[in-house]
Amino acid sequence: MELVWLEDFIALAEQGGFIRAAQARHVTQPAFSRRIRALEEWIGVELFKRTAQGATLTPAGEHILNSVQDAALRLYRIRDEAREIAGTAAKSLRFSATHSLSFTFFPKWIRQLGRGAPIEAVRLLSDSMAECERMLVHGQAQFLLSHRHPDVPTLLPTGQFISKAVGQDTLVPLMGAEANIEADIETLPYLAYTKESGLGRILEHQLRDKAEYLHLRPFFSSHLAAVLTSMALENKGVAWLPNSLTEQEQAEGNLIRALDESWDIPLQIHLTRPVAPLPSFAEAFWQDVSHSFQQ
Repeated sequence: MELVWLEDFIALAEQGGFIRAAQARHVTQPAFSRRIRALEEWIGVELFKRTAQGATLTPAGEHILNSVQDAALRLYRIRDEAREIAGTAAKSLRFSATHSLSFTFFPKWIRQLGRGAPIEAVRLLSDSMAECERMLVHGQAQFLLSHRHPDVPTLLPTGQFISKAVGQDTLVPLMGAEANIEADIETLPYLAYTKESGLGRILEHQLRDKAEYLHLRPFFSSHLAAVLTSMALENKGVAWLPNSLTEQEQAEGNLIRALDESWDIPLQIHLTRPVAPLPSFAEAFWQDVSHSFQQ
């Protein structure tokens, strides 16, 4: 049994196809397939059903998925603890954070937390929501900072992660100041988020019940709120954008409302971590966050 086999199993379960999973693992497809087969031989049963459309978990694979994810996290934690005790690893807090929060919320937030107790080192990994979740599940990050909405469930494995709200934000329907404000909202180009975006998941969920009143057709899509903001500033359409990212542009009149406040979507900013214990310095940071939020 090798840790890399568990990582491959998780990747294939996530990607649903050998080629995509091999690319995500930065290995050739034949080598990836051999490692999956080696894991199945070690366990003694098939874990994936292979079809022309891809690979899906067998009942046995479904049954062990959460356990495999938990086992991989535990092994990462054992390695980190050993390195910490031996003094060979810097006490670095590792965060994955979506792009919009990396540029706006994170710098000020981490600076404020550092005033209470010095933080030795910080590593910030900024990417799409889907990739940030993957980094947390695979132990590459100890914490995930992301937008959340109470009505939209997380895609993280059930029961393995906990989170707390550390801030607030709002998605606001905005367009460029020089856009055709006389046009009907349904005729304006729609700047949409892709499925990799956490904001996209929230927006899709919250607008679902309003479909008969709002028939926006995507003209352009991206998982980056910053890219959609740039497109809106160029008067290319309407986008639901985080207030934290666009506050200055709104104040200066470069971005204006496309719809009234009833279309705003309130958001929470959450810090998420594994339920399983983290290295002592990361646990101390979590306690500092809990204490600061209670205050």
